[in-house]
Amino acid sequence: MSLTVGLVLSGLLGLADLVSPLLGTDGPPVAVVVTGAVLGLGTIVGVGLGWPNRTRAGAVTIIVTRLLSALTAVPAFFVATAPSEAKVMAGVGIVLTLLCVALVAPALRARPVAVPA
Repeated sequence: MSLTVGLVLSGLLGLADLVSPLLGTDGPPVAVVVTGAVLGLGTIVGVGLGWPNRTRAGAVTIIVTRLLSALTAVPAFFVATAPSEAKVMAGVGIVLTLLCVALVAPALRARPVAVPA
């Protein structure tokens, strides 16, 4: 159940990253927005890999892309001209990303292999 919640939340965050360039607001630099969109697409691919059969490749893809996406939000806390709303949104995004990672990470555990008798 928690993996399903993690996959859905990761997919929503990936979708938000993917559509952020379309919003056209005066926000982060274009390179950060494009990088976020690419990472969002990667997250959606990871959700697609992880959804039907809970593959490790999907979990790894989600974890890596979400953590990299969270790293792109960190500079908002150090730029003096960044509005407070941007800092709040960056903080919320980072917390949600850490939640996604915590929910998806158990899928990386090795599953017991059934040994034929």
